[in-house]
Parts: sequence; structure tokens; C-alpha cells
Amino acid sequence: MVFAGRLSAGVPAVTTDQMREVDRIMVEELGISLVQMMENAGRSLAVVARDMLGGTVRGRRVLVLAGRGNNGGGGLAAARRLAVWGAQVSVVLSDAPERFAGVPQQQLRALQAMGVPVQASPVAKLPEADLILDALLGYGLDGPPRGEYATLIRQANASCVRILANDTPSGLDTTTGRPLEPAIRATVTLTLALPKTGLLQPGAARWVGELMVADISVPPSVYRRVGVDPGELFAHGDIERIEQR
Repeated sequence: MVFAGRLSAGVPAVTTDQMREVDRIMVEELGISLVQMMENAGRSLAVVARDMLGGTVRGRRVLVLAGRGNNGGGGLAAARRLAVWGAQVSVVLSDAPERFAGVPQQQLRALQAMGVPVQASPVAKLPEADLILDALLGYGLDGPPRGEYATLIRQANASCVRILANDTPSGLDTTTGRPLEPAIRATVTLTLALPKTGLLQPGAARWVGELMVADISVPPSVYRRVGVDPGELFAHGDIERIEQR
């Protein structure tokens, strides 16, 4: 798949607080459910994963590291779609399955019903993989990753396997671009809706890797309400590459 390129200077971006407000407006005022947005995110992640694996996932090993928040739910939605496409998907959770709730719990139950292998951290060694999907922590990061989140980040970084990050590399501050300890070093980051300001900071590039952005169906009017003009970012496709300077 070919994704369009765009210079970072022309890409609108949102802070973490602005993105929280966008999500609130979408759910509370427009009635666009979290499930809808999560499905859009999961599909886009699966598409980029397929591209990173050469255009087909059949028989390829994909490991999804999923936290129990909405970022993890998006990763689980991607895991389900990749499994449908023929990938050998395995999932490692940050927490015991019974600690998942809401929409992420729904996504997890669907995967379990399909028979996708799911295990909870701690794991002595990550399952072997051709690609790791990082869906541990999103823009709601509150301080450095701790506990099993920190352990899984370190294991992923030490694996030497390419990493696709969901929305942001886990452990990276999405407003400032400052990496906390530890933070995922992604090969590709697929950010959702609009790039977060931190992802475009020059110092963040070592953790972000190649940056892409996916449309999750946020109307331009919602962005304008938080003071951001999205322009025609997705005029040529629902996934865009961003050429970072």
C-alpha cells in the first residue's frame, strides 16, 4: 500500500489536553461511540502492520502488547483483524484479564472467543514475532511506566523486533515529546486523529521512528472547537505518512 507524504511543517497537531476534549465531544455530544473509534483505529493499525510485513500477514507472527486502557483496546481490535487476515497473532496483557473493563474488555473477550493465544504479564520471555504492536499506554500517560508496563516495554526494546506503536510509543509524553523511563523505541508510530505535538518534536524521533497518522472519523468542526484547523489532511487517503524534519 502506498501512503501519501506530507511535510511536518504543514501538519496540524494537538496537545494531550486538546485530544482529551476531542474524544469527549465525539462521545458525549456527537454520540460517536468509543467502539466505533476503536474499530477505526484497530483497522488502521492492522493495515499498517500488513504493509510493514510486505503486503501480507498470512503466516506471519504478530505479537500485540496490550494495556487495559483504550490504547490497549485499539491494539486488541487490530489483533482480531490481523488474525482474521491469517496472521499468527499472540497477545500479552499488562494485567490479568479480569482487570480489563468496558470496551477493552469487549475486545479481549472477542479475541478469546476466536481462540487467539492470550497470556498476562509477567512472562519470562516474549513470544517470538516478526512484528510487535505496542498498545500498552496512550496519551493518558501519568508519569513513568511502572510495574508490568515497564517490564514489557524493556522486553520489547530488547527483542530487536520491529515495533509498530499505537498512537504514541508507550512512555513518551505526547505534549512535550519527552521520553520517560522506560519508553518504547518504535520503528513506526501510527498516531490517531491528528499528530500529538510531542511526536513532532525533533528530540522524539528516536522513539517515534517513522510517523504516520490515521483518520478515525473526527469531523473537522470538532478540531476547530479546540482551536485546530485540520485543513485537508485526509483528502487523499485515511492513512498519511508524515515526513519529519
